[in-house]
Amino acid sequence: MQATLPPGSRMPTALQTIGWWMRPLAFPDRVRARADGRRYTLKLAGQPPFVLLTDPDDVKALMTAPPNVLHPGEGARILEPIVGPNSVILLDEDLHMEQRKLMLPAFHGDRMQRLTGLMDELTERELDGWPLDAPVELHPRLQALTLEIILRAVFGLDEGPRLDLLRERLPQILSFGDSPISLMPPLQRLMRGRGRFGRFERDRAEVDRELYALIEERRAERDGDRDDVLAMLLDATHSDGSPMRDEEIRDELMTALVAGHETTASSLGFAFEQLARSRDVQERLAASVAADETAYLDATINEVLRRRPVLTIPEPRLVKREIEIGGWTYPVGAVLCAAAYQIHHDPAIYPDPYAFKPERFLERKPGTYTFLPFGGGRRRCLGASFALLEMRVVLRAAARRFTVSADRPRPRVRRRMITIAPGDGARVLLSRRPSPPSPSAAAAATERAAA
Repeated sequence: MQATLPPGSRMPTALQTIGWWMRPLAFPDRVRARADGRRYTLKLAGQPPFVLLTDPDDVKALMTAPPNVLHPGEGARILEPIVGPNSVILLDEDLHMEQRKLMLPAFHGDRMQRLTGLMDELTERELDGWPLDAPVELHPRLQALTLEIILRAVFGLDEGPRLDLLRERLPQILSFGDSPISLMPPLQRLMRGRGRFGRFERDRAEVDRELYALIEERRAERDGDRDDVLAMLLDATHSDGSPMRDEEIRDELMTALVAGHETTASSLGFAFEQLARSRDVQERLAASVAADETAYLDATINEVLRRRPVLTIPEPRLVKREIEIGGWTYPVGAVLCAAAYQIHHDPAIYPDPYAFKPERFLERKPGTYTFLPFGGGRRRCLGASFALLEMRVVLRAAARRFTVSADRPRPRVRRRMITIAPGDGARVLLSRRPSPPSPSAAAAATERAAA
């Protein structure tokens, strides 16, 4: 296999794993620079060889390949300890398509929009507690906010002991992603019941007991007025008319937690870090929000997701049948990935790629194979509309309230399982924004900034 794969680093696998974990953005760039340029191979401990593709044509071929040739589900198997074996992101071929059809109604755009009032309420309550004129790490606060939104909007929970327990235990489960052990299934098997992995297993078991009890109660309740995601899953039926099993529902709830809580909190943290270093963007965003315009807000979100895609290699695909892409023939057992971070920073695609310039997305729409924060093709993240709605609600509310300043010269990035997160906790300084301008003044300010 090694002779048929693109070149990569000559470093031992252990050192490549350390580099990928400790320097999640710089290390792949270094390997790419010394390799083929458009594609390169990484070797990570306990994993098959990963080939990262940076050519949009290769990415298109990757994402449109037949589902029996490339398996994204098997490529994401390291998530199974958290999301469970029935998660839509771990399934392939017909099983994936059937589960995806069951999930789609719960994450339909119109249904998500009906959650705006709840998100607004929870966001305003959270922002009321943010300290002013002193350094503050926003990432933990954003994690708490996005968790609360998931527990209310997806799990359908109200105040009570179960909500309190899940508020405490779910972050402990997800913090397992801070350990390199999360990427090494063979080591996890050796550590069952012991150490860091043992604590994770005990927390997971306690959460599972609560989730199965919740599912049982909601099945018995059958309240037709509920509009949360759990209610939609309880109503969903397979093609043969059978309802979703409790195990399926549990795994999809945990999938929604990972996709809509962890990643969104990190994306929002990166947003505040970047806004803190671009006062012009802040002022234009505040003016557009005051004028009840959405185009610049959406462009800002797209630029945040371009500059810091939380999934730097979305949906790795395991080769199940030999496939030719971009002049290379890849053997069974290799893993092919779109290198989202490097595609997002290709100057041929995005001029001045390291600058934070939301206006680039006013001039053009994101490309299908050049803008990959949610993956692409038939495997595009089901929760994308939910995550984008969360980001709109939080950034709109914050733009009305605060100006943001950098507390440190340069932000850092850290790895969290297969994602990246703000390395300093999105540490910034918040100040109270003066009263917003009138709509006409805001519109004039927007025009001046655009000129």
